[in-house]
Amino acid sequence: MSQSLTKLSTHIVFSTKYRQPLIDAAIEPELHAYLGAVCNVMECLPVKVGGYTDHIHILCLLSKKVALMDLLEEIKKRSSKWIKTKGEAYKNFYWQNGYGAFAVNPSELAVVIRYIENQHEHHQEKNFQDEYRGFLKKYNVEYDERYVWD
Repeated sequence: MSQSLTKLSTHIVFSTKYRQPLIDAAIEPELHAYLGAVCNVMECLPVKVGGYTDHIHILCLLSKKVALMDLLEEIKKRSSKWIKTKGEAYKNFYWQNGYGAFAVNPSELAVVIRYIENQHEHHQEKNFQDEYRGFLKKYNVEYDERYVWD
């Protein structure tokens, strides 16, 4: 085949360091837009960015030119530096070291988009840790609980 073609829909999830609730209403919309902009710069088309006070969900089309690890490094590095410029309340803002990334079937994109859009309602009943464990179970990811959280 002479041409490389891909369409890799990826649902990325990561939290603030120690799941601190640092993503407040004052910064949330701008942070989501910033994260989407970083995805664009990395040629990973953002489909939906959202989250809650202590974590982020990004649904994007992963570029054939970018390794997932490199995308996450840039997203976290750039957004962490950016958010610290937004005021004293964010001076101790950090992301957790790890992340979860899950392939999304194209027929399920609308479901994932709705899920990301409804994070505030969803987290009235379930915390981030339970949500994340649910993803790991759904995608049959083996893990050791001792090393999942930082």
